[in-house]
Amino acid sequence: MRWLQTTSFLGNSLLQWAVASGVALAVFLALLLVRRLIVGRLGRRAASTAGGLDDIAVDLARRTRTLLILILAVWLGSLELQVGPAVDRVLKGAAEAAVFLQLALWASLSIDLWVARAQRRRLAGDTSSLALVGVLRLVAKLTLWSILLLAALDNLGVNVTSLVTGLGIGGLAVALALQNVLSDLLASLAIVFDKPFVIGDSISVNELSGTVESIGLKTTRLRGAGGEQIILANGELLKSRIHNWKRMSERRVVLAFGVPRETPADVVAGLPERLRGIVEGLAQVRFERAHFKGFGGKESGETSLDFEAVYWIEVPDYKVFMDRQQAVNLAVLKTLQEEGIGLAPTNPSLPRPAPADRNLPPANP
Repeated sequence: MRWLQTTSFLGNSLLQWAVASGVALAVFLALLLVRRLIVGRLGRRAASTAGGLDDIAVDLARRTRTLLILILAVWLGSLELQVGPAVDRVLKGAAEAAVFLQLALWASLSIDLWVARAQRRRLAGDTSSLALVGVLRLVAKLTLWSILLLAALDNLGVNVTSLVTGLGIGGLAVALALQNVLSDLLASLAIVFDKPFVIGDSISVNELSGTVESIGLKTTRLRGAGGEQIILANGELLKSRIHNWKRMSERRVVLAFGVPRETPADVVAGLPERLRGIVEGLAQVRFERAHFKGFGGKESGETSLDFEAVYWIEVPDYKVFMDRQQAVNLAVLKTLQEEGIGLAPTNPSLPRPAPADRNLPPANP
């Protein structure tokens, strides 16, 4: 055994090399054994449960890299040797880099697990939050890797202060160059947080309308009534006036028409009540008012007696709305025919404006 102590190699005795090798091997095998126990025994238990901390522990163990364990074990074994400052600095730096990299892998996996869990919850509810989850995942990973990279460089003796300053100036330049992209990104966060609409809603934006299919980091995609896909930038979308038809709880309808001026006064006086009876006789319809509005309208060439009735369809369904509106219109036409009067003639030389209070979407929502 004496020759183990007296025989040297690279400035260390064979005994020191044997002890260092034993420490490195013991640490390496112990860590591999711990990983295998976690993946094996805890993995079988996790497979029989619905999820929890055991699943997270198994996933973290599987993400533990063998090469990084080996680097750490070699450094711990080298502590038993007499090595020069340069070699010690390299081994210590490699071990620190391995530890930081493994921590980054674990943290990155934790973020992925959180994202997957959040996505499963939101798929059953507010699907628009999936965009927010994706943004938070990207931001969290960028922040994580940046912090760990700076910490690793600082431990290796790199002056990170000047590096951070340079990155700040470069980041400002990039932000100025990509301000439109960043504007759309912030707008997507505003959409997800404020929820002016969610996936599946029928909306109108300026002259465009459709059903929301997806809310991305830069654009929102609609499916138009004709089957086409409409792509809108999130920044421009929030600057526009948005009509969300799906959140409509009921629909207000203004019925406006005119009868000839020769209509007898008693017939004119009875028409508002007849209109009330027509509306109240229909299901899912609520009467608001009906009046003889005035004498003559520009659309009829000042030759009509104008009436206006307002009622509400108590469900937002578009088909029900059209069915009830058709029933009211037919009943009004039948009533006028029974009274022996018709609608006031229109003046073809004058434009006929559409009612401003119909509250209708440009397409069937």
